[in-house]
Amino acid sequence: MSDVMEQFEIKEIFPLKISGHDIGFTNSSLCMVLAAVSVITIFALCLRKRQLIPTVAQCVPESLYEFIYNMIADNIGKAGLKYFPFIFTLFLFVVTGNLLGLFPYSFTFTSHLAAVGTLSLLALAVNIFIGIKNRKWEYLRTFFPKGVPWVMAPLIVPIEIISLLSKPFSLTIRLVANMTVGHIMLKSIAGFVVALGLLGGEIPLVFAGLIIAFEIFIGILQAYIYTILSCIYLGDALHSH
Repeated sequence: MSDVMEQFEIKEIFPLKISGHDIGFTNSSLCMVLAAVSVITIFALCLRKRQLIPTVAQCVPESLYEFIYNMIADNIGKAGLKYFPFIFTLFLFVVTGNLLGLFPYSFTFTSHLAAVGTLSLLALAVNIFIGIKNRKWEYLRTFFPKGVPWVMAPLIVPIEIISLLSKPFSLTIRLVANMTVGHIMLKSIAGFVVALGLLGGEIPLVFAGLIIAFEIFIGILQAYIYTILSCIYLGDALHSH
């Protein structure tokens, strides 16, 4: 049985260094590009012949559109609909990354802290920018709530800042942990199927199939959780409490 952690190794495809910094193109970078290209291709194919009465193919992007639209409307309100493109892109990128890693010889970039952490920090930066843009001084006041004595500022302000920074951390750890554990289980079961052979591996083979189906469900669910929490955090930036 091969090493179950081997599937998480980042391997360089095209080495490139600039000023001593390694910015080579890796298998993780390749799968990110494939995720973006896959989404664009699928949407282009499904929407190439748009009709008033949608076809089955046209229903796929329209259903996703309606799903994210309702998510934003329910968790942020009408004010959040102007940020629909950002939330929609975030969901599609994460869910595609989760599912793409289930294909043989692929790579799950959503199982790495660097990739997901960068995405979460980007979402945090967007939230802060939107909060300052829409609420200005009132947004900065969230770090020191009204009614709190100024003498408490050295204690309250760091706590509020830590609370803000914990949001991308929780988003990242939740997604990375679920993707990593799921793929370790899948690789372990697949190794048992190969080790036992076809005749003695019927039960592990069936179990591996069930694990794959479960991983598909988990991949979609984790993308949903990641996106809905991003909506909630964006709602906190837009509305005062």
